[in-house]
Amino acid sequence: MLFAVAIKTVAESPDTVEPTYLRPTRTSQQLMVGGNPFLMLAGQMHNSSFSSAEYMSKMWPKIESMNINTVLGSVTWQMIEPTEGNFDFSELDQIILDSREHSLHLVLLWFGSFKSATSTYVPDWVKQDVKRFPRVHILGDNGKLKTVDLLSPFNVEACRADAKAFAALMRHIKEIDSQYSTVLMVQVENECGMLGDSRDRSYVATDSFESTVPEDLLKYLTTETELHPMFRKRWPYLKQALEHCENTSWESVFGYGVATEELFMADVFARYVAWVLTAGKREYDIPMYTNCWLSPDGLSTLDLNTITKGRSTSAVAGGSHKVGAYPSGGPVPHLLDIWYMHTIDKGHLDFISPNLYLHDYGWICKQYSYKKRPLFIPEQRADNAGARRAWLSYGSYSCIGCSPFGIDTVLSSEADRKIWQHTYGLLHRLSSHILEAQAQRPESMFGFFFDEFDSRNVHEEWRYTFSDIALEVVVERAFVLGTPAPGYGLVIHRGEGKLLLAGAGFQVSFKSTNPRATFTGIVSAAEKEIDEDGTLRTARVLNGDEIASGRSMVMPSEQPDHGGFPMKITVPARTYVAEVVAYSLEEDEEDI
Repeated sequence: MLFAVAIKTVAESPDTVEPTYLRPTRTSQQLMVGGNPFLMLAGQMHNSSFSSAEYMSKMWPKIESMNINTVLGSVTWQMIEPTEGNFDFSELDQIILDSREHSLHLVLLWFGSFKSATSTYVPDWVKQDVKRFPRVHILGDNGKLKTVDLLSPFNVEACRADAKAFAALMRHIKEIDSQYSTVLMVQVENECGMLGDSRDRSYVATDSFESTVPEDLLKYLTTETELHPMFRKRWPYLKQALEHCENTSWESVFGYGVATEELFMADVFARYVAWVLTAGKREYDIPMYTNCWLSPDGLSTLDLNTITKGRSTSAVAGGSHKVGAYPSGGPVPHLLDIWYMHTIDKGHLDFISPNLYLHDYGWICKQYSYKKRPLFIPEQRADNAGARRAWLSYGSYSCIGCSPFGIDTVLSSEADRKIWQHTYGLLHRLSSHILEAQAQRPESMFGFFFDEFDSRNVHEEWRYTFSDIALEVVVERAFVLGTPAPGYGLVIHRGEGKLLLAGAGFQVSFKSTNPRATFTGIVSAAEKEIDEDGTLRTARVLNGDEIASGRSMVMPSEQPDHGGFPMKITVPARTYVAEVVAYSLEEDEEDI
């Protein structure tokens, strides 16, 4: 069954809308829209889609059909300030009005100075004025300096011009949208950093590198009690070294090599972004974040098997662990502290998000939930594997939203469109239960997936313990006599041993963690219908074969493989929602 749901979230009356904000929860934060927690079921358009309201006018009905409630799209500096000081918001205004008409929210991506470690979205008057807006220089293959298409982050003029444009954008959004909150959040810049080298080799950058480390950075790194484990792994003895360090140049403090040069670039990029976003925040204070082109510590942390098919990985985006093959200076896990210091800890930025395609999905989710900041994934794979992984982020990491990239392309494929129509339709129906658990009982919910797309992280089972009821839940692929299908879902403990199951292609069994327990099983189970508002109704009471005689509850796949066996022992998934009550027994000697 595919869910086709008309999701209406944008209030028609501006008088009822409160400003969008982030509300702290026990372990994270939730996005509040109109005074209520909101689960983003998002999709990101291709980079140039928002340059044309006419193009988008053909997309809105199709986007609605995918059960998306939030659309991510870029607003470029080049588009809104074609000549210096003259702003044109006509295309953006129409896009906001049209999205509002279709009851869709927006997250706007500010492509200012930096987009994917280049500066290709800056206006022509910036691109062509190298005196006022100098470029980054790297070492070419011949050992000589080479100019690249990236504005120097050391240039105050570029930073001021970017900040002025971004402030104008946010001021305009406030004027036309603050009563409606169509625009929920804004991404400031995109995948900051530089490619091709570990640091800028221009004269001004070299002078800065050879001078002392900024005092505020040294103070932060020596007084902050909680630094990221990946940072500590790279500089385990930093505090001790600083006590005996007479010279506080970058190389004297952090050592020689590309790791120090990358840290140096992170410091300057983070300062630049902080300046820009602060200018925008002053105009309109809604949640803001920046995103990251991830780096692996080594190629072994990437899942390349499904895309390379034996070919060289050198051309794969993010497919190298060398600094400069991924953007040097971006907010990767081992540099999050530097970015937090300049942006988040000073109250400017709200969180930092990973663009997550090839990496260990759960590990990255954990890194970007750092210091109880909300997890938001603005870009991820748009295929079946991406849809399955979304359940892990929502269920286990209190994710406020996931966003497959390139939904224009997804919309052109009926099969791909149905994947997200189903996934987001089911998540929408479950959203009240998910949001309640994320806010009040994060330990009562977990998500999971099963497939072979990630060759280094194939899960045979997922185990989770609900300590309040002394129960371990074991999640495995749904049993079939043929080939097991991929699976996905989440489990929410709703109290008194009642477990809400959602998804397909898995089964759950139970083990008591009470040492006195002698038996654990299922006391009752039911297939559930779930309305758009989250109301649960019993569709069928399940027993016998459907619960393996009390041993496990099966959430079957859409097309179970019976392996040629004449008896259809597993029925196809129907509602994708069930409730099961687990119990355990304690037996005394006389009971045996």
